[in-house]
Amino acid sequence: MKKVVTFGEIMLRLSTNQGERLSSANTLHMHYGGGEANVAIALAGYGYNTYFVSKVPDNPLGKGVCRHLHGNGVSTDFLLSGGQRLGTYYLETGSGERSPHVTYDRKYSSFSEITGDELNFEAILKDADIFHISGITLALSESLRELVLQAVQTAKRLGVQVSFDFNYRATLWSQEEAAAAIKPILPHVDICSCGELDAIYLLSIPKARSEWDNQERLVYYYEKINEMYPNIAVMASTFRTVHSASHNELQGNLYLDGKLYQSKVHDIKPIVDRVGGGDAFASGILCGLLEDQAPAELVAFATAASALKHTIYGDCSQFTKKEITRFIEAGSGRISR
Repeated sequence: MKKVVTFGEIMLRLSTNQGERLSSANTLHMHYGGGEANVAIALAGYGYNTYFVSKVPDNPLGKGVCRHLHGNGVSTDFLLSGGQRLGTYYLETGSGERSPHVTYDRKYSSFSEITGDELNFEAILKDADIFHISGITLALSESLRELVLQAVQTAKRLGVQVSFDFNYRATLWSQEEAAAAIKPILPHVDICSCGELDAIYLLSIPKARSEWDNQERLVYYYEKINEMYPNIAVMASTFRTVHSASHNELQGNLYLDGKLYQSKVHDIKPIVDRVGGGDAFASGILCGLLEDQAPAELVAFATAASALKHTIYGDCSQFTKKEITRFIEAGSGRISR
């Protein structure tokens, strides 16, 4: 069985009811979530041997994280216990023209204070096929930036493919800080989730010609990224058209061997929960690569996985490969008998 390792922070998510402001809410809905944990859970659901590397406090919330991961088939062999608190974020659910809003409360979390001597990446990454990380982890501390760099260097030395999702969050750090931290990682990356804005604002690539369409612009940016980092074999992203908080259109993009492949456009209405849609897409890309899927089938699968994630509450996808394939074949809204 193929092995995937992800490294990042898992948090407690507290969400308002639709139509409520966080400042006046009396009840909140509780989920666990985080980009790298979401990817691990999705891939476990696809049948892979997945490990989530992180640190949580030794308290009921930390135990809840373990239960959440175990219940979704993810190994916690490398999940450390210690520190004082689990990072938290609050989601004010959007509605109509009002967008969702996230408020972070993650400073001094157990994960943010993790140190390099607590983890042996030589042992953790042994026999792994893919190591997945994101820019969110780099944003949390200088020590984590150094640790991630050491980890990806170890992965390359062991012949493990490195998957990196830019996942830029403006509320965590500036574009200048993000660019300085991300650029040393990219020479070690094989699979990259990034888009047009990442290319412009984090990699300082000149803007494409205004008369070009979305596809032409994206190919231009991916070509420029490949000139800078020829080691990156695969790049992926989505085009999202936001009509309202509950109605989006989504199309997946895959750049491989100098060619752009695109999925059909999914018209997602109503959206139940958008959070984790990008992680579902990233996990679909990794699944397709692990299975050597044809590029067109791969991006169709990943985008369908993301579209389905929008239909359920919580951060993580809960669909099997068979369910996603059936959705692609049958189309939306039909009864599965």
